[in-house]
Amino acid sequence: MPFVPHTDEDVAAMLGAIGVATIDDLFDEIPRELRIGELAAIPAGMAEMDITRLMQARARADGQPLCFIGAGAYDHHIPAAVWQIASRGEFYSAYTPYQAEASQGTLQLLYEFQSMMTALTALDVSNASLYDGASALAEAVLMAVRANRKTKSHRVLVPRALHPAYRRVLRGIVESQGIEVIEAPFDRQGGQTPVAALDALVGDGGFAAIVINQPNFFGVIEDVDVLTDWAHAQGALAIAVVNPIALALLKAPGEWGAAGPERGADIACGEAQPLGMPLSSGGPYAGFLCCKKDLMRQMPGRIVGRTLDLEGKPGFTLTLQAREQHIRRGKATSNICTNQGLLVTAATIHLALLGTAGLERVAAACHANTRRLAALLCEIPGVEPRFDRPMFHEQVLRLPAPTADLLHALAAHGVLGGFDLGPDYPELDPALLVCATELRTEEEMQRYVTTLARVIAARTQAKCPVEPKI
Repeated sequence: MPFVPHTDEDVAAMLGAIGVATIDDLFDEIPRELRIGELAAIPAGMAEMDITRLMQARARADGQPLCFIGAGAYDHHIPAAVWQIASRGEFYSAYTPYQAEASQGTLQLLYEFQSMMTALTALDVSNASLYDGASALAEAVLMAVRANRKTKSHRVLVPRALHPAYRRVLRGIVESQGIEVIEAPFDRQGGQTPVAALDALVGDGGFAAIVINQPNFFGVIEDVDVLTDWAHAQGALAIAVVNPIALALLKAPGEWGAAGPERGADIACGEAQPLGMPLSSGGPYAGFLCCKKDLMRQMPGRIVGRTLDLEGKPGFTLTLQAREQHIRRGKATSNICTNQGLLVTAATIHLALLGTAGLERVAAACHANTRRLAALLCEIPGVEPRFDRPMFHEQVLRLPAPTADLLHALAAHGVLGGFDLGPDYPELDPALLVCATELRTEEEMQRYVTTLARVIAARTQAKCPVEPKI
């Protein structure tokens, strides 16, 4: 029940001041045929114990399958302390920190998050989060088009080896604003984006920005130094899309490319979900966005800074706010009305608990487990690596049968076998993107391999796409 502190006398007095008899009269402009009426499909109320039993039964029906799906959302270990701390009232209920004198805890946490993200990306400035990785990329592209003074082009080059959902969100946000998204093909043998393919797309207009993802959606390691230098040679800004876990082992975006004044990606963004956020049926998650100092005023969202008060004591404040609520609409860089504060809280605590060495161990364990899983799966006749280049965290495998059929059969035995690439990349079909994080044990991987082998064998014997009886 909602808590409404007004008595009947209070309500009557307010209605009398407004000049209506009942609260319903406040909504009399809504035609009755548009009103929902009774909620006939909603069952009657249940006692607390009955609700508990119902929810437990539904949770058991969902089961606890083994997860070998990655594709942008990862089943990592989350230390118990992360959400124990994040759920404290001072973090859990904190909202927009406009009043610095009353929000020092929230502001400090956001400042620590920004500091950690700039350390991971080797860039100068970070904002205090965005909704998710896909929208962070869209904001990065809008930012790059505004900021690039070397060209008037509104064209952006995006690799087809970028996450399909990211590409869809990007088009949905930027194409209506007059920005043309050009997709660059990937190499069919290695899975990377070759520079030769980019040269063929330059044309007369050039590009405002080039998107470079590391690793790419297939888990393949890209030639980021070559791609970054190519972008700068074209007068384009380089936008990095990165996995924060991978940054524990791979070169940071701010260090990509040859040494010189233009070294490094200009903007870096990505999804913070691997940092303390459970899969949770698809979210909510949080995006991050970092850039070089000279692009700071084109960055959307908020930037928290550390300063000194009148007594010389350190404190935290909102240093830069580029929203339309704070400055003239025409000069605003974003209409973001809040950030993912609670998720950023979890990410900050997660990073603080792991530290540099801990994050490196997680990244190394994920990479080792995926290599081990792929090697085991490739012992099954008909299963083989699809690409021949180095990978991180995920790998694409060619299958001897339709991917959807095999995944359906695996799911029936409690194994979520990976991501079906066929719908988004029909030229690779049948192909499977698999991932094994630090949570997966040798026993669990062996169970996956044994189950898949039996599924393939049963299907081969039956010579039909019916789910096998095992």
